[in-house]
Amino acid sequence: MSFIQVIEFDTAKEQDVQRLMDEWRDSTGGERTVTHTTLTRDHTRPDHYVAIVEFPSYEDAMRNSGMPQTDKLAHHMRELCDKPPRYMDLDVIRDEDL
Repeated sequence: MSFIQVIEFDTAKEQDVQRLMDEWRDSTGGERTVTHTTLTRDHTRPDHYVAIVEFPSYEDAMRNSGMPQTDKLAHHMRELCDKPPRYMDLDVIRDEDL
């Protein structure tokens, strides 16, 4: 079963977040288990963001979470955010291309 993690956060430092995400992507190479990411910004609240991170399974997400690079990413994200990020762990129960 596919798995999605949604990370909701507020920051005025979008460029720093983008740079941090690039560093994580570049440092994890063939190790990461993430299959797709999407970063969104709220149209009406420009300092509010939602990242959507997709994995083949919950187990793959946990392997990815255990990587030192991911721990470093999470630590620096907390520093860039106005308050702690909110995480949602979601099992995909239906997925359609329409």
